[in-house]
Parts: sequence; structure tokens; C-alpha cells
Amino acid sequence: MRQRAVGNSGLRVSRLGLGTLAWGRDTEGDEAAAQLIGFTEAGGNLVDSSPFYGGGVAQRILAELLDDVIPRTELVISSSGGIHPGRDGVDCSRRALLGQLDATLRELGTDHLDLWQVATWDPFTPVDEVASTLEYAVTSGRVRYVGARGYLGWQLATAAAGTPLVATQAEYSLLARGVEDELIPAADHHGVGLLAAVPLAGGVLTGKYRDGIPADSRGASETGAELVAGYLTEETARVVEAVVTAADGLGASPLAVALAWVRDRPGVTSAIVGARDYAQHTGVLASEELELPAAISAALDDVSA
Repeated sequence: MRQRAVGNSGLRVSRLGLGTLAWGRDTEGDEAAAQLIGFTEAGGNLVDSSPFYGGGVAQRILAELLDDVIPRTELVISSSGGIHPGRDGVDCSRRALLGQLDATLRELGTDHLDLWQVATWDPFTPVDEVASTLEYAVTSGRVRYVGARGYLGWQLATAAAGTPLVATQAEYSLLARGVEDELIPAADHHGVGLLAAVPLAGGVLTGKYRDGIPADSRGASETGAELVAGYLTEETARVVEAVVTAADGLGASPLAVALAWVRDRPGVTSAIVGARDYAQHTGVLASEELELPAAISAALDDVSA
């Protein structure tokens, strides 16, 4: 699997990242272990985690796999802080951020994170306080690099002016291209790499929902129904049909086409995908072999614009 530099930093990550959002919720420990082994054997190294994934269980599962299954040194582990009870669910104060960081390190059983991101913009905490907290996390050795998740373009530009951010994480797919307006230009200007989250639009871009909602799909589950339903419109159906048509012409899966499109968009460092099971995970890894012809990429640009 190819690797790319994260923004203007020396940190290099695989251009596909392993998401752990479903670990502990839809994906049990043995299945998670199989995914992690398959991912690293394919050359992947970026593992996206959070204290809130899997109802708080995902990082505990990851901790059980570190060293026993995969050496910690082979992984680039990303996590976040800032989501917190009270204050509208957001608290990026120095006290809250460092408290969450230390808790994450204890839970993972590691002395550092390779990438630590503020999970959301906090209107209650001064930007300078957030910036100094991130810098302290690096200088104290707890964190190697820092970034932000879920920021708007102006928020990223404001934060990057006083903090050496290397990454920003946001939803980006053929069905969610809003980041192209302001966030990606801001990231490019400040040398920040984009980690594309939800690149398959909750699985909608795989074509599985063209004829309804399968009983065993994410769209039929309590945790995923709302996300999937938001993508099931007449406009998005035209995009999905274009993806399926392109896949048929290339002899590839719709999953691979949709993922290759976002993976190779300007400014994208890595596309992070969290599969529910190993069969889906295998399909994700197979997409690494697909390079979209320029004409097909342009056609998908047009139909999804």
C-alpha cells in the first residue's frame, strides 16, 4: 500500500486508513484482530481511533491487539479529544484535553500517540489556549503530531495560524463534497493534510441500497439508519448509478471506484474506512489496486458536483 506525507510534515501514512468506529459495536474482538492483521499485511499503518468509538469500547479492543497481534511500532495511531459531557458536549479547555489525552494513553497502554486531533471547535475556549495545549502535548512527549477534526475552513485557518497542525479530518465522498469549498483550500494554504472520513457515505456508494435496505446492512441498524437515510435521495441515486456504471466498465467493484475517487482527490492524504466485517474489509484493501482513468474520474466529478 502506498504511503503519503501528512501535510507538510515528515509523518508518512498509508493512503487508506483503518477506521475503528464499529469496533465493539458491530465488530467483535476476533474480527477486529483479523482486520488489523490484514490491513498491516497489505502495507497499511494508519489506524483511526477515538475514546468515543464503539460506545467507548473501540480503544480497549485496539489496546488488546497492540504488541500481542501487531507491534505498536508498525502503526500510526490517531486519536482525538474535546468531546466531553457538559458545555453542549464540547470541552477543549487545557484541563479537559490533557485529561482525555492521559486517559487515552492509559487505555491504549502506550506512552504516546502518533497523531492527536482536537475533535471539534470549541466556542467557549480561547484559540490560544487550545493551541498552547496542543503544543504542550507535543513538547511533553505524549504526542508526535497534532491536528483537528470537524473544523470549518475558517476555523482551521484560525487554528493553523498559531499551531503546527499537520492534519484535519472531515467527511468527504462523492456524496459529500462540501469540504472542497473552503476546508481543502485552507488546508492546502497551511500545509495541512486531509484525512477523508466516511468516504463510502455509510456504504451507500457501494450500491447495496439501490433496491432497498438489506436487513443485515448498516442502514437497518439502530446506529447507522439515520446516517444512511440521509444519503438515500433521488440526487444521490444518480451518483450511485454512475459509480456502478463505471465499476462495470472497469471490471471493479463500486466500492473500489468510489474509494479510489476520494483517495486520490487533491489535498487528501488518506481515506479512512471502517468495515463492519472481514469480507467488506477485503473489498476495501482490494481497492488499492485500482487507479481511476482520468476520463472516469472527471465524469464522476461532473455527476456529483
